[in-house]
Parts: sequence; structure tokens; C-alpha cells
Amino acid sequence: MHVSLHATRVAISAKPDHRFADFCYDFCVVHFSGMAPSHEAKAKKERTVFGLFKKSEPEGPKYEQWIIAELNARVRPLDRGEYFEDPLDEALQAAGLGEVTGGGSMMSGDRDGISFVDLEINVLEDNAETRAKIIEVLESRGAPVGSKLKIEGQDDMPFGKAEGMGIYLNGTDLPDEVYAESDVNDLIEALSEGLDVSGEFRGYWESDLETGLFFYGRSYDDMVAATAGVVESTPLCQLAKVERIA
Repeated sequence: MHVSLHATRVAISAKPDHRFADFCYDFCVVHFSGMAPSHEAKAKKERTVFGLFKKSEPEGPKYEQWIIAELNARVRPLDRGEYFEDPLDEALQAAGLGEVTGGGSMMSGDRDGISFVDLEINVLEDNAETRAKIIEVLESRGAPVGSKLKIEGQDDMPFGKAEGMGIYLNGTDLPDEVYAESDVNDLIEALSEGLDVSGEFRGYWESDLETGLFFYGRSYDDMVAATAGVVESTPLCQLAKVERIA
């Protein structure tokens, strides 16, 4: 299975060849047409947790205190801005509590690709009101179970309500005609229709052997039940694994 950097749809081929594409994602634009909006403007804030591309701050931070929000979410860098970074930045600035100065993605190197994402938050004052506001906004945007606020010298503060489901498509062992005749975008659409209000598609990752599709919602069990019919009846889902990811 192959993801084209310059296409707006995910293409399935018989021989997986993600190679350089996945590594490049942090500074290239990849999105699903009509499903994952393009956020080219967010590239100006991009950095990676492993420190290769850190955001430049020539003017320095506005405030002296920092909070890191670590989100247990397997979302692509540009989608991170849509789901979490931009709404939190707008809410904090409107309340006069601080601002989001950047974000990162921790690459796991396994079939999930991204272990977690984080947001760097520069705050006027690290107090209960500020922390509560951060958690309120991020949970309203679907922060998954297993997320946490990290504050220097203090214990981590857990938060998050959404549960996660990963559907891992076998990328090597199905008949060639299945890959040739299948479109993963159609599968994602069918799964999303099955989920209705119980969850939503938020990202994917391609490894050498599998492609993971990641969904988040109120209940893992409800999402599994809502998508079972599609998984069982779709040729591309033969040998697929469905697992809890949050």
C-alpha cells in the first residue's frame, strides 16, 4: 500500500512502498480529500519532538511559565493543528491565559508511526484555572484517554475522555487483485458512515506490513460494534486486526 505525497487520495497497490514518504510528512502536506483538511498555514509552527526541526522563537516567549500537553493521539502533524493546537491557542489567548507556541509528534518507529503528539503552551500563570481551561478545551476537541499535562517539577496530570480504535489492514498477504481493485478511501467512508455519531476517523499510518486507520469516539466497544459489518464484508479487511489504541 502506498501513500502519494502529492495526491489527495490514498492509493492501494500490491507492493507497499512508503519509504521516504512517511518520514517526510512532518514538513510536507498530505491530506484526504474531504476528510482531513489541508492546513498548509500550520507548517510555520511545526517542530518534531525528536528535535530535527524546532520552531524558531526570535522574539522569545511572552510569559515565563510552560506547560506541555501530551496527547495520546495518533494524528498527523497538520491535523494536530486542526483538532487541538489552533482551538486551544484561540481559547487561551481569548481568556488572557497564554498561548500555544508550537507542537510536536513523537515518532514510534512501529506500525502506529506516531506514539503521541504534544503542544507547547506558554502561560501567564501556572494555576488551577489555566490547567482546567487547557483540559476543558482539549477534551472538548476529543483528547483521548491517556493524555497528560506535564509541568516541570510536578507530577503529570492525566486527562482525556475519548477512546481509540485502530484497524490494521494487511498490506502484503492478500491477493493482488484485492489491492488492485480496492480504494482505502471508500473503506474509510464506509467505516465513518457506520460509526455515525459514535466516533470519527482521525488519521492513518503506513508501515512495511500494515496500514493503520485510527478512529476516536466515546466508546471503543461501541465503535467496534458499529463497524463490524463493514470489516467483515470488505475484501481489503481480510486478515485485518482491530485493536484498542486509547
